[in-house]
Amino acid sequence: MPLVQAKAEAAKKLEPPAPIVAPPGSDLYIAQRGDSITSVARKYLRRTKYLTSTELAEAIRAANHNRQGVFLKSSEQIVIPGILESAIVEKSVPIARDFEVRAIYLTGVMAGSDHGERIIRHWREVGGNAVVFDIKDSDGIVNIAFDHPLASGQRHYISDLPKFIHFLHSENMHAIARIAIFRDEHLVTNHPELAVKSRSTGQPWRENGKLVWTDPSNPKVQDYDIALAKFVAQAGVDEVQFDYVRFPAEGDQKDAAFNYQTDHPKQQRSEVIADFLQRAYAEIHPAGVLLSLDVFGVMAWQRPVDLAHTGQDIVAMAKHCDVLSPMIYPSHFFGMDGIAHPGDAPEHFIGESMDRFKLITKDSGVVIRPWLQAFAWRTKTYSPKYVEVQTEVAKQKGGIGFLFWNANNDYSKPYTAMPEMRAAKGRYFRGDEVGSKPEPATVTPIASTVSPVTAPNTNVDTGLAPSASDSTRRAQKIWRH
Repeated sequence: MPLVQAKAEAAKKLEPPAPIVAPPGSDLYIAQRGDSITSVARKYLRRTKYLTSTELAEAIRAANHNRQGVFLKSSEQIVIPGILESAIVEKSVPIARDFEVRAIYLTGVMAGSDHGERIIRHWREVGGNAVVFDIKDSDGIVNIAFDHPLASGQRHYISDLPKFIHFLHSENMHAIARIAIFRDEHLVTNHPELAVKSRSTGQPWRENGKLVWTDPSNPKVQDYDIALAKFVAQAGVDEVQFDYVRFPAEGDQKDAAFNYQTDHPKQQRSEVIADFLQRAYAEIHPAGVLLSLDVFGVMAWQRPVDLAHTGQDIVAMAKHCDVLSPMIYPSHFFGMDGIAHPGDAPEHFIGESMDRFKLITKDSGVVIRPWLQAFAWRTKTYSPKYVEVQTEVAKQKGGIGFLFWNANNDYSKPYTAMPEMRAAKGRYFRGDEVGSKPEPATVTPIASTVSPVTAPNTNVDTGLAPSASDSTRRAQKIWRH
């Protein structure tokens, strides 16, 4: 090779690489020492259209000639795709209260994860049209960024709420934000002045040894929960769901002291709950979202002891919400109706519960949308057929839509059941979709079975007979509310 040519080739090798021009909607990042594709994805996530850092990392690889490896070279130029011009602002999608919701429940951790995104997409594929996701569970941890002096316990599992809601809306799904109201472990731990008080000690009262209950009649507690609900409504959710909207039902009730007993000594617990809901509904509803309430399934029996403890007067509560969602998991009706294994009698307990809830809410205009059992606890028959039976009976007894609960977010049985139920047009559900509502099919109703029932030795918090293994079952987080 001639000397001149050799020098030219050497000079060419020393030239810096041509600068990369980021295409529209992208940004150019110059890597620093120690950077990885994952760390860069985390750094840029909030500025992009992507929901998770894993999703963005995959997009970064694809935008950079399928870039392999983990770590970046110092000064390496990397194209970051999906850059937003401004933060996503999402609006609620209004629906009628009798829209047929077909939903699953996701924890905040799951909702904000790649696995959660896959669950949502699969649920949509099999016929679901809604998701209930935690904004605040009973541990009191807020899963979103929320600026409030009482919201000190935050873990931003849902890093960008409007973006997450936008994703649900893009899948044509109804977004339901669940907020555990008065059972708030973090709040009472950090602000014991907001807890239920012990008459005997003057210290925060404990339910079976656990410090978990705020005082439902404390105005500061009520204001905090309403503020959180209004915030998520303004972020674009379509429905706010209140859970634990009640007084504590277990523990030494005589030792529990509440604000209202001093400030309004003639009030009952049920009046405190109804007054709170009246105020909450008035502040939330103008945002154009629905308000739904989770209530104990056993409240359909209207036993005085249950009402005195929980304050969940269904007739009064129905006046201040759009939807009531009773938790009528068959396995939780232990000791009732003389059935030894209630978990294996879904048709009976779903039917009985729905009959009773429809009867006591007659002429109120409220929609009954039940929580159904999607977990294998205290039943040997849990299967896709089990899911189908619950869904069919709930519909034929007047329920509009349904919510499937599984604390571990395992919906393998509903996944199998849904395509079969969808194929049987009108038998299990109407098939409403956001933006359209088909005419309901004609279905032969199941006769009412309402009759006086005695529920001996049942635990008002769960509808179960107490046993020595209760604490073990609670640790499994099979139920809540």
